Amino acid sequence: MSSEIAIKVEHLSKCYQIYDQPRDRLKQFVLPRLQRTVGAPQKQYYREFWALKDVSFEVKKGETVGIIGRNGSGKSTLLQMICGTLNPTSGIVRTTGRVAALLELGSGFNPEFTGRENVYLNAAVLGLTNKEIDERFDQIATFADIGDFIEQPVKTYSSGMMVRLAFAVIAHVDADILVVDEALAVGDAFFTQKCMRFIESYQMSGGTLLFVSHDTAALLRLCQRGILLQEGNLREEDTSEKVCKMYVEQLYASRSTSKSRKPNTSLALNRSSSAPQPGNANLSTIEFEVSLQAPNTIHVSPFNTASAAFGLGGAKIVDSGFFDEFGARVSELTTGQRVTFFIALKCFTGFKFPAVGLIIKDRLGQAVFTESTTWAYQEYYAQKGLEFFSGDKVVVNFEHVVPALMEGEYAVTAAVAEGYGHDHVQHHMIHEALTLKVTGLRVCHGLAGLDGLRTRIRIERERKDVF
Repeated sequence: MSSEIAIKVEHLSKCYQIYDQPRDRLKQFVLPRLQRTVGAPQKQYYREFWALKDVSFEVKKGETVGIIGRNGSGKSTLLQMICGTLNPTSGIVRTTGRVAALLELGSGFNPEFTGRENVYLNAAVLGLTNKEIDERFDQIATFADIGDFIEQPVKTYSSGMMVRLAFAVIAHVDADILVVDEALAVGDAFFTQKCMRFIESYQMSGGTLLFVSHDTAALLRLCQRGILLQEGNLREEDTSEKVCKMYVEQLYASRSTSKSRKPNTSLALNRSSSAPQPGNANLSTIEFEVSLQAPNTIHVSPFNTASAAFGLGGAKIVDSGFFDEFGARVSELTTGQRVTFFIALKCFTGFKFPAVGLIIKDRLGQAVFTESTTWAYQEYYAQKGLEFFSGDKVVVNFEHVVPALMEGEYAVTAAVAEGYGHDHVQHHMIHEALTLKVTGLRVCHGLAGLDGLRTRIRIERERKDVF
């Protein structure tokens, strides 16, 4: 990583004037001048609110830094001043290179202009010439993937379409510094995965990224360093892991009372009470056991033939999805259900060491589960001559139990490759072949729950009937 400083923030502060009533604005404009003229003490008809107070930090070129904090901590105010759309009350911001920002939804767009016109407007503001925009417009439109709406006024767009177009522009302006403020939470699963692949590519190419979110998983996934803001102050600047831990502690410390969720009455609950323990007549034991956990429901999208893909083309994945235990194709799964995930492909060349696999990624592009035929079939490769021939139609099945996933959207990548172990080449890898939408509240942290879970609670309690 370069030692060159991309962003330098020195003693940055921002104060807002808060008026309790509209007429106080007029009073503040007129009365202090009159009071000064007649020599009377000047009154203040507003309250000061410091959105940011004396914040200083540096971001090196090629570094990814995450900013996290509760609502009202000053995150968006800080980003606006870094991007130059808001003037600080005091302090200095220095940036090196072209800055592209995705801040509030629709910021920088003229709602009366069409998507095409807004592309030219935004790209020009970010420093591209008309010739450069002409050369890149088709790529921007393809990335946004909003079809004919590119010729419609932006005021007719949904929030998801707005984010698509805005991100497509900043992804094609060759920015030295990229600033993203919570915008990816709006897009659908397909587009979010596309954005995450761009961000990974941008990081690998040496770009500087400033990422703001409430999502600790996003910061841990993307950022080397983190900054925690609290009530306008820089509370902590350290590794993303340490900053996220402090943020979670801050969240729970602020909750003076907690509301408990009502238990799921459909659970299989067994209760047993034992006699007093030998040697201690005052103690009895109570046990509670649950052998059935509240299930998640997973909604499966149809196979997406138009999704982004790459490879040498020696084979093509033509279908993918889930079968239940009776062999019927299903679009809804339940935690603990036994299903078969299949990948159907057609071969155009021969494969001596074929490898077919899948990756299930969360919305941040992080691999949650990966499986492949490579290791399972290594004996067949060595002894039994397993190979595919040109013209073969192949179906590969992965039978498994549906895991308990955290609520949210996931994408399934399917791939067919040739080669043994890690030494292989891709013939067809299709991103977002399917999307999975998980609903249910069994898992609220992490990535997944434990399969075949049974829980038991054992309580030793002093007997009340002993005198």
